[in-house]
Amino acid sequence: MSREEHLVELVDDTGTAHGETSVANAHQPPGQLHRAFSVMLVDPDGQVLLQRRAAVKTRFPLRWANSCCGHPRPGESLTEAANRRLSEELGAGPVELTEVGVYVYYAEDPATGRVEFEYDHVLRGEFRPAAPLRPDPDEVAELRWADPAALETELDRDPRSYAPWLGGVVSRLLRPSGPTSGASGPAVTPSGSSADDAAERSGGR
Repeated sequence: MSREEHLVELVDDTGTAHGETSVANAHQPPGQLHRAFSVMLVDPDGQVLLQRRAAVKTRFPLRWANSCCGHPRPGESLTEAANRRLSEELGAGPVELTEVGVYVYYAEDPATGRVEFEYDHVLRGEFRPAAPLRPDPDEVAELRWADPAALETELDRDPRSYAPWLGGVVSRLLRPSGPTSGASGPAVTPSGSSADDAAERSGGR
């Protein structure tokens, strides 16, 4: 079974589950809000690991993004799902994970026509400098370490080089709010503005 056929958990804007569908269906326009996670690995010096998404990705290929993203399967815990994807994408883990915030975002990929409409749990992972990384070339084109504060500035300067959810991930990493089961407010873009103003958004939900 391909990853596009895996099931994801559909949720409302408070994060309450109400059904399931395939990855492929959830990302077809106009998009269906579903649970996701974004992991940012942080080294002891505070540097964060970025990955450039592989060219074969169906959503935002060749954009720089956080260390690892994915979707928990229905009934799967965030920690279990995130460590599964860290292993599959980066050959890393298991790592200690802390939820630092949640937000909802919406973005349309102009290159592939797919949609991201996700209730995203942002997870911080503590990276051990000696830990090996073996990125899967079908998932990851490149890796690099970055200073998160400098990265925020770079996201404003050159947003099209980055995945549209990365700004929200970095913001929550730098200004954590902790785990939440309540509503996360309106969909946001990397700059924190309404998704209606996002350069990547060309249509309604």
